Amino acid sequence: MKTSADGTTVSVSTAQGALRGVWTDQVARFSGVPFAQPPIGELRFRPPVAAEPWEGERDATGFGPVSAQNPSLMDSLFGGESEEWSEDCLYLNVWTPQLPIQDQPASGSGLAVMVWIHGGGFEMGSGSSPLYHGESFARDGVVLVTLNYRLGALGFLELGNVDPAYAGSGNLGLLDQVAALQWVQQNISQFGGDASNVTIFGESAGAMSVSTLLTMPRAKGLFHKAIAQSGAASASRSPEQASIDTAEFLELAGLSSIEQLKEASVQELLAAHAAMGAARMADPQGVVEKHRSPLAFLPFRPVTDGQEVPADPLAAVQEGTAAGIPLLIGTNLEEWKLFALMTPPATTEEGLLARFGLVSENPAQALEAYRSEHPDASLADLEGAVLTDFVFRIPATRLAHAQAAHAPVWQYRFDWRSPAWNGMIGAAHAVEIPFVFDLVHDHRLHVLVGPEAPAELASAMHLAWIEFARAGVPAAPQLPDWPLADVTGRPVMLLEAVSQVALDPEPLTTQFWESAHLAEA
Repeated sequence: MKTSADGTTVSVSTAQGALRGVWTDQVARFSGVPFAQPPIGELRFRPPVAAEPWEGERDATGFGPVSAQNPSLMDSLFGGESEEWSEDCLYLNVWTPQLPIQDQPASGSGLAVMVWIHGGGFEMGSGSSPLYHGESFARDGVVLVTLNYRLGALGFLELGNVDPAYAGSGNLGLLDQVAALQWVQQNISQFGGDASNVTIFGESAGAMSVSTLLTMPRAKGLFHKAIAQSGAASASRSPEQASIDTAEFLELAGLSSIEQLKEASVQELLAAHAAMGAARMADPQGVVEKHRSPLAFLPFRPVTDGQEVPADPLAAVQEGTAAGIPLLIGTNLEEWKLFALMTPPATTEEGLLARFGLVSENPAQALEAYRSEHPDASLADLEGAVLTDFVFRIPATRLAHAQAAHAPVWQYRFDWRSPAWNGMIGAAHAVEIPFVFDLVHDHRLHVLVGPEAPAELASAMHLAWIEFARAGVPAAPQLPDWPLADVTGRPVMLLEAVSQVALDPEPLTTQFWESAHLAEA
């Protein structure tokens, strides 16, 4: 294996052609690597097609365009390294600490490989965000891959009702992820990685993707372990819901046929998507009531279409579809605080009960359970706790229990409260990411974690994730022993400045969700 001095370039041969990357801090990075053909023209709304070979050496020192998307708060804070977005977006990035010596086969089994799937509600984000740079993973002996996938209407607009030939288009973003994993299987040994030891991991929509990939026939055998951060097997839409979403989008776009959709500019599609989001945000309560789920604000997400996603992912995992794949899964203590910044909370108990009624058929019982577990909480905090559990914690717990019957499973809860934004986000959605990537020192991320985030916690989480990828067990010197979850027990690693294991840390509210009938999601 070879390394080199900072700033020098290095070449790697792939099945598609030669790539030229660059060494920085003893880590080689290859970025903007195409793993599929540009999904444009006749390939719009079509499954990804393997990248074509190229002649000569392709420059892989700069990031490729990010997936077409509307501007967002998260984009302004943590947008892709590349400022450019494009429909031509199917690129990935590789960080590695070592490369096979040229003209010699890769030695041994290679390094563990981790493939990151970014979040962003299936409508924003990229694999090149500073949040996801992989130098720390490579520095600590892992080959890290990040990727783009099609977002919004281009990635998740189900068109089977418009033209049966386009059935399955509601899962194109997932198929892009599968195509990237196929590229990894074909090429990662050239980057020092072991194709037989691949861990997929992701956060939010990325974790929902991970949970769905566990059940997809096309993804079988492409990865061997999985990590789901703040997202579980609860994102998939029914074909009926997808049909409703598609009809709404087409009406707003003023389009009615596949030909019109193929001829429309990306800007037109993004404008219709923005209009759809604005219409739903104009009446949040009404939208949640109509669709019976807070996820109604994510109109573009995977579809249980009976083919690419054959069945409800949670039910499929319960049946053993992902048997033998170790799972590390968890959530953050105050997930909803990020979203509460954009949606005003209920201000009266009556309003709170009305909102609880959108997610449970027993709102009064829900209020009683949450007040018992959080006696000093404000109405806003009670609402946040319920929505954190309904959207994130309970689905994660159910997925953990489903998989625990078929493979080793570990659960965590990220409890460290960020002081950023005057403490308004606390242990909110996405706050754990700089810890996982060991990037709390990066000044660009201080807007999320502040300038004095505990480096020891970042090191512990980062190393635990790496050890899980290497050996299938999350462990780090800074953490206590991490017990396995099972179908009845709930040992949870509480990740904070001083981490500890708790058995069933939220028993009253967990019991409520187990006994209460959830409103239709």
